[in-house]
Amino acid sequence: MLLHLVAEFDLQRDVVPWLAARGWAAALDTSGKSSALYVVNVERNSKIIYTWKGNERNTHIGLYDLQTKQNEHLYMFERDLHIISCSVNNERTLLVSKYLTLLIEIHPINNVRVLKAVDSCVQVQFLYPVEGRNNSTESRLLLVSEDKYIEQFDIHVAEEEHKVVIQNSGQLPRARVADDLIWAQWDMMEQRLFYIVPKESRSTLKCVQFYPDESFNSILESHLDISVNDTQLKLVNFGYDHCQDQDVASKSLNLQVFTSKAGGLCVCCSLASDTPDEIRYSIYFLHKGYNKTFTVSLERTESHQLKEVAFMNLDYYVAAYLPGQFLHLLNIEHPDLLCYSLFLTGEDARIDMLQNCSIQSPLMSTVLDCHVGSMYAVSISDSALLQFLQNSKQDSERLAALHCALLYFRHTEDLEMQIIWWISENLSTCHSFDPIQEFIIASLYCRMCPETHNLDKLLPYTSLLDWIGIIPGVTCATDIISLPVLEFQNSKGFWEKLNSNLESVKYAEPHLHYHSNVLRREWRNLSEEREERRTTAYLRNIFENAKKVLSHLDTWDSEERLVPLFQEEDYQQQLLMGLMVAQLKDHLMRHLQYVGKKKIDQIVLDYVANLLNLVHRIMKEVWRRYQLHSCIFCFDERGSTGEFAVFHIMSRILEAASGMCMPLPPGFHTLHLGLGVRCLPLHTLLHYIDTGVLHLTETCVGKLLKDLDDTEKNEKLKFSIVMRLPEALSQKVRQYWNHPINANFIARKYVKLLLEKLGNRQSSSPIPERLSVPVEFLPLNYLTNMLAEIENQGVHPYEKQDHVNVRFVEETALKHTMTFLGLKYS
Repeated sequence: MLLHLVAEFDLQRDVVPWLAARGWAAALDTSGKSSALYVVNVERNSKIIYTWKGNERNTHIGLYDLQTKQNEHLYMFERDLHIISCSVNNERTLLVSKYLTLLIEIHPINNVRVLKAVDSCVQVQFLYPVEGRNNSTESRLLLVSEDKYIEQFDIHVAEEEHKVVIQNSGQLPRARVADDLIWAQWDMMEQRLFYIVPKESRSTLKCVQFYPDESFNSILESHLDISVNDTQLKLVNFGYDHCQDQDVASKSLNLQVFTSKAGGLCVCCSLASDTPDEIRYSIYFLHKGYNKTFTVSLERTESHQLKEVAFMNLDYYVAAYLPGQFLHLLNIEHPDLLCYSLFLTGEDARIDMLQNCSIQSPLMSTVLDCHVGSMYAVSISDSALLQFLQNSKQDSERLAALHCALLYFRHTEDLEMQIIWWISENLSTCHSFDPIQEFIIASLYCRMCPETHNLDKLLPYTSLLDWIGIIPGVTCATDIISLPVLEFQNSKGFWEKLNSNLESVKYAEPHLHYHSNVLRREWRNLSEEREERRTTAYLRNIFENAKKVLSHLDTWDSEERLVPLFQEEDYQQQLLMGLMVAQLKDHLMRHLQYVGKKKIDQIVLDYVANLLNLVHRIMKEVWRRYQLHSCIFCFDERGSTGEFAVFHIMSRILEAASGMCMPLPPGFHTLHLGLGVRCLPLHTLLHYIDTGVLHLTETCVGKLLKDLDDTEKNEKLKFSIVMRLPEALSQKVRQYWNHPINANFIARKYVKLLLEKLGNRQSSSPIPERLSVPVEFLPLNYLTNMLAEIENQGVHPYEKQDHVNVRFVEETALKHTMTFLGLKYS
């Protein structure tokens, strides 16, 4: 089961023993349960109001404190009543109950005030605008009438002779909050009222925000394409009337509004379907400007078992749940691609403790089962998610689970390790996405975004540009909707974040995310420039950026590294590092002008350093898993199966990095080439070098030329690699191989370069020193004299190798000729 539920409150566990201890057990049946004991409201301060029938059928109201785990008796009616709505103020001095809508003084029990003396479906709710306020002489109460309006009452109290009494009880001040509504929902934590006013073909969602200074104002308006035909008012989180829930709820509008900490605003609505074996529901992502309507084909079509879809708020996800059928976790922050939402069926979708749909989400990540009187804290189980990831057969499931593991659970070492292990085992099973790319991009997004407000809109969260896959049994239709209109001034928290999200949509959000297209083009251009052009001020700044990244990384990881990385310089990777720093900095400066250059510099350094660190993290985990050690640079023996597995993973890391144009830690190519030499047959090794999978590095090639002896097999390997060296690298490493083949190659190359420099001028300069014993071989004499003249003109292709000169060419030519003739050279 993917969702993990912990019972925070249960009537049978937390209330029934307390009732029995006080002699009220007669109200219960032989099973210990009673239909007369049920929850009627949940208040903001973690207090749960419930009611029960006493021994003489008196109606009692009690309070359970989730924090202290204590029960408290609030009030008793000396008659048998059905309580459908009840609320208590923060000071627990006033109680409002739907029994002719009574306002009752309960500290101590003193006076009863009738607010609305009609026998109608009136709901009540005290406001709790200031969290933690213990003492106040004023309370405010919302009253919702079945005549489809909402009023606010201001109630002033005073302490007289150790009693709390209502002042001016004859005429309580009141203010109209909303009119002509057909649906309303109370957000107890944020003290917000959402309500819908129906129109002819569409409805308008509005929101009223209540403030600590006792004022309120309408702050949001959004048009919804929802046709409301109900004549009865539907209320959410205004108390829980069991009779209404069982008899009427299935026929009324099933709609809930959910918000997230990141400024997400969703409207979830169950829709009627013309097909009996289909369920339809819509999610309006108001903060993104579109609506998604889902049609789900059910596995079992027994109509008597079908129930209404229940919606739950899990902050990062909205859950649509149909017991016995499916559990759909819809990503609120990134709802654009279906592959980032989890659709579960069968055993994965089962929630043992929620087998009916009479549930509501009074708090974020909390569900209240009104039918049984239990409230649960709901979370996604990390162990169940990993199990689901390992058992998944479809890319859509793998992507959704991987995304959830990385972004929902944030950064945990153990979870990260298990994901890396899964990636190393499933590199060939994921066909529509690269799991290494997703791991790196999503992990970077998760680590970096909490640093600065709005950074989540500028950094990429996925390597995918689109998704054309399908979820079996589910169809989805997406419609663009108008953005909500906000009216607020200097409001912080949720409204500020929502407004920021809406501004991003207006400015075409996908284009705000950093992309590597420009980086790739600039890197390619600079990589192809000639050596003498690499000393410009621009390039010096680029390499200074790279130096800062590596220095920054060293401060994080002072312990000895298990994997031999970061031990050498790599011009190409440092060039890419520096370019990424420069371009990401420019990108953030354009959109985060209020942050400041110093802070942006730090963000960029953290981003690139974290990127390199993630690659190192992958390498470290696979290194441990396959128990490798530093012997990979010993070329006199073949690699193990573990080394071959690591080589394959490194090849996929290289492919992922190339696809995203991201730098790799210095030393990566050396390590990769070393494993390739040990693990691959020669023809495969050379093919990998020719196709760019393996990169020849000075460290690895130099060690190979020096350490391997000159057996026939090794000579073939060395010569094949030497022939493929770029010119600049060739001049540095060929000196390590003291072999006639190599000397002959160097001499030929030297002669070729000198002749290319040959000019028409004749030189009268003296001939330089040659062999101590003159050689009477006229062709060779003529060639060496001509080369000497060219050298005297200041041309020396191998300036860093003093031993490569005309004398070296002459000696090499003689050695080669004597060897060819089968003669001994002395």
